[in-house]
Order: sequence, then structure tokens, then C-alpha cells
Amino acid sequence: MGSADPSGSSGLGSPSPERERVARLATVGPDGRPHVVPICFALDGDTLYTVIDQKPKSTRRLRRLANIEANPAVEVLIDHWDEDWSRLWWVRLSGQARVVEHDARALELLVAKYPQYGAAPPEGPFIVVAIESRSSWRAG
Repeated sequence: MGSADPSGSSGLGSPSPERERVARLATVGPDGRPHVVPICFALDGDTLYTVIDQKPKSTRRLRRLANIEANPAVEVLIDHWDEDWSRLWWVRLSGQARVVEHDARALELLVAKYPQYGAAPPEGPFIVVAIESRSSWRAG
């Protein structure tokens, strides 16, 4: 096992979490059970942004939002899969999240990363994670 540089690098198979297209957001419910969902995201230094977008959902009152309001401690896992297992890596970000109705910086970064958001900019709410710690792993 090795240690990955969570800031990423450009080499083939090297960790570049900001370039990955999907991450997993883990929150904790009032019953103490984890709740994990895939997210689109953007990184900006020690801040991670995600948004509740227009993709179909059963309700706009999502469990992740209620969980964050009750307990802002979250973790985000960004990973890279490859059939060549020597290229596998992951980065786990731990931090405190808050829900905001609008965040101009988040919108700017998300629209730049995801062309789908340029055509239909998400209205929010947004989740802003202040990253407190990072841990990582990579093969080789």
C-alpha cells in the first residue's frame, strides 16, 4: 500500500481527485446510521461543493440535507477505478458541512466542470464542506 497526494497530480494513474466525475457523500442520520449518496462535486482548496440539482428525485426534502442540519460532520470519498489495479486510488475528505440556498463560487465551479449544468444551472440548495482532514491510498 502507498500514500496518495490528495492534491492530485497529472501522471497516468496518479490521484487527481478534482478531475473525477463522481464522489460519495456520507452523512449520519438521527438514528446513528450512515447515509451515502453519489454526488457531482467541485473542489476549491479546502472546500468541497455539491448541489441538489434537477436530476429526478423522489422529494426535494432529501435525507442528506436533514442529516447535515442535525449533524454537520460528513465524509466524502473520491475514488478511481481501473481494471489495472496498479492504478487504483482513493481520497477521503472529512469535514463540516452546511446547507446554503445559493453559493456563487459553487455554481461557477460546478458549471465549469459539468457541461450539463451549463445548459441547466442548478438552483440549489448547495452543500459546502469545510475540509478538516484528508486521508488517501493508492496502489503501488
